[in-house]
Amino acid sequence: MKQSIKILSALFIFTFIFSCQKKESELEKTGPDLNANISTYNETGLDSYDTGFLSQNTGGVADRSVPVNSTLTTHFQNWLSANGYGSYNFSNPNITGDSYGGKTSNSTPVNHQPVIFIHGNADKAVGTIYGQSGWTQSLNYFLNNGYTQSELYAITWGDANPLNSANNNHKKDFVMRVRKFIEAVKTYTGASKVDIISHSMGVTLCRQAVKGGWAYDPSTGNYYVGPALTNSVDAFVGIAAANQGLVNCYYSSSVPTCDDVIGFYPGYMWGWYGPYGVSDYLVNINSASAYEGAYRYSMWSTVDQVVGYGCIVYGKNTCKIPGQTGQKKYTSAPYGHFNLKDLTEAVQYNMVLNHTVI
Repeated sequence: MKQSIKILSALFIFTFIFSCQKKESELEKTGPDLNANISTYNETGLDSYDTGFLSQNTGGVADRSVPVNSTLTTHFQNWLSANGYGSYNFSNPNITGDSYGGKTSNSTPVNHQPVIFIHGNADKAVGTIYGQSGWTQSLNYFLNNGYTQSELYAITWGDANPLNSANNNHKKDFVMRVRKFIEAVKTYTGASKVDIISHSMGVTLCRQAVKGGWAYDPSTGNYYVGPALTNSVDAFVGIAAANQGLVNCYYSSSVPTCDDVIGFYPGYMWGWYGPYGVSDYLVNINSASAYEGAYRYSMWSTVDQVVGYGCIVYGKNTCKIPGQTGQKKYTSAPYGHFNLKDLTEAVQYNMVLNHTVI
């Protein structure tokens, strides 16, 4: 069906151009401009932009730190089981550093608005390995600046296996896992609102989870995510996202991550018109704006070596959340795709707590 729409759209555009007496040679199916913003993007490898675990918080002392083998507290796990969330296995013993957060007892206070951290493709909640550092840096920063374990939450939504990264996309299981965790944290803590900090594919998963409504997965068909959670989210932070798709997916549409239904396929141009055939999932989450929360922040870098091309896809900035409240932009090393998350704890902290961009 989708292919037929592509063909009909192409024929329509061709007829229109021909009627305007344009030369056929001027009209051809093309992908994104690979030279877009090339002056600000120099792909020299992951390690050149993402080395070590540094920090913008040069004055802080790590009095408390998240254990590498962290998981949800027993109190939270018991609550999840008793309240219908047990089947989601938010605490996965097969993954080291699978999750974080929770109270130790019913009397544990929750003074801050809970912050929920959602990682990117093939990452996990907590870690120390390059590309799988999770939210270790951010959690430590928040812990050492007034937050407690009962106010900070993270899960691993995938299998945390880098070898499977190309097979991950916005399938129903991932969307609903994120959605249910957001619902669970809000109910468990009794908070009127939560904050969400997300990275890479986690951003686009979270956007659908918060948007709610109907979504589609080729494996299961249409499914109802739930009502919109807009009024339940205070600050929404999206780091190194691909909201308009990925340039490299134009050449890899057969890879599940680049799928044109629930992946990052950016579509194609027909002459000067388009893009056409953009991922259905991306079209859906971009069909509205300003629904992610009361405050919506994007963090992006022109040297993001995973998103690439200065974050530009067909003239649009794919890293920006449509309808964003504010943004933090980086233009040089070491702020590549992963360090954009690992080195910006103070920026994240101020966005969710003070609604400011530092």
